[in-house]
Amino acid sequence: MKVHFIAIGGAVMHNLAITLRKRGYIVTGSDDEIFEPAKSRLASFGLLPPETGWDPSKITPDLDYVILGMHAGRENPELLKALETDVKIYSFPEFLYEQTKNKKRIVVAGSHGKTTTTAMIMHVFRHLGLKFDYMAGSSVDGFESPVGISEDSTIAVFEGDEYLTSAIDKRPKFLHYKPDIAIINGIAWDHMNVFPTFEEYREQFRLFAETITDGGTLIYFADDSEVKKIAAETGNNIRKIPYRVHGYFQNKTGFYAATICRVVPVKIFGEHNMQNLSAAREACMAAGISEDDFYEAIQSFSGTSRRLQKIFENTNGVAFLDFAHAPSKVKATVEAVASRYPGKKVVACLELHTFSSLNISFLPFYRGTLENADFRFVYFNPGVVKAKNLPPITREMVREAFGQENTEVFDDSAEMISSIKKLNPPNPLYLFMSSGDFDGLDLKTISEELLSD
Repeated sequence: MKVHFIAIGGAVMHNLAITLRKRGYIVTGSDDEIFEPAKSRLASFGLLPPETGWDPSKITPDLDYVILGMHAGRENPELLKALETDVKIYSFPEFLYEQTKNKKRIVVAGSHGKTTTTAMIMHVFRHLGLKFDYMAGSSVDGFESPVGISEDSTIAVFEGDEYLTSAIDKRPKFLHYKPDIAIINGIAWDHMNVFPTFEEYREQFRLFAETITDGGTLIYFADDSEVKKIAAETGNNIRKIPYRVHGYFQNKTGFYAATICRVVPVKIFGEHNMQNLSAAREACMAAGISEDDFYEAIQSFSGTSRRLQKIFENTNGVAFLDFAHAPSKVKATVEAVASRYPGKKVVACLELHTFSSLNISFLPFYRGTLENADFRFVYFNPGVVKAKNLPPITREMVREAFGQENTEVFDDSAEMISSIKKLNPPNPLYLFMSSGDFDGLDLKTISEELLSD
């Protein structure tokens, strides 16, 4: 098979390209910008385009199909050439469905927690020696790549993203997967650039629930009123399984998941992760995994990249990095570390990076989200605001929106880090939260400096 990737540098796209190369496909690709780690990974498999940019001559009659990434615009010259020919064009979610349409598909959806829940299910399956296909939105311990497709597996686990599919398909990605087992773990308005009202955003999850196959299963978080409504609205030809936050407790020896009849130590912590664990448990059991096997396997799950990821720790303190950016997730993440480390001074640092978070009409949703932190820092890059064609915002606008005293707001990342270094609190916990990268700051090195003697 011969396949060409338009926008090969994307997080999922480059991993899918590598996966297909390993399966013996002839793979080519193009992109106008490729960053690390995608650049090095593509180069190591001989897939890095010799030069950046688009080249319509790469769309040749001998291609079996083209895979189109979201980064490519509607006027992309390679896409226009492909549309003029008879070559089959897939978005990556369409391609994943095509590869797994005869397999049992588990799809994890929701505004937050879907990467971790997907990774938990993947971890349990791998621990039990099962063969399965998968796609997660982040690196997962024990997996060389967050994307895997095989010829002989009978089950697939996908993270279901509600963002748009491609320049020529404005439906959410998760509407393509047609799950046999679906999870909806919560609905909190996000992506207001494409879903300008909460009602439009919520509707995507209702449509997702309607894509569950006949006789399939919907696993839903019963303590989210919107999710509960969607479960009630969905047709009766599926099984519906509600779940709640898994029982847990913590003490000086660690963090434990608990039921009436068992207590198991776990490496993760926080109420939100216990919600994720509960969803993963129900999905694994729906797929035929026993409770005993699930609990035995989940004890060794250590999390995923940038999801409450511990980036440095010594006797002076600890530092975490988290992907939190939506208000509900920011609040849950701060609460989780404050609860798990009650004796530490929490220094929370949040970068506003998404379209929603940099929108003045959305900013008030962040009010109170950092209240469990002892020190509060918020950063935004005016250049990113401009690049997203949003109205300018000021430090004072952001400070007022958060509505908390002692919240320091910066529009210069170096100035923010300098201010954090001057704190020097006793027994600190540094928490960096962003869907970006704080303008490329090396947060691990900075954490080592902050926690040096």
